[in-house]
Amino acid sequence: MPESVYKVIELIGTSTDSWEKAATAAVETASKSLKDLRIAEVVELDMQIEEGQVRAYRAKVKISFKYQQK
Repeated sequence: MPESVYKVIELIGTSTDSWEKAATAAVETASKSLKDLRIAEVVELDMQIEEGQVRAYRAKVKISFKYQQK
């Protein structure tokens, strides 16, 4: 079995509904341009607040994908 190498990137997804939807947005967006996504790890959650109200949920996500040499 050949050895594999993976690259990890960090993305921030946002949603007006929930942290789960924010994390999902990050993964779904990454999947449109990256191949062989493997692991998504939520590393930080926060909220955008305006005038005392939550306006958006944000999820910082580390996503790994298989590195393909050219």
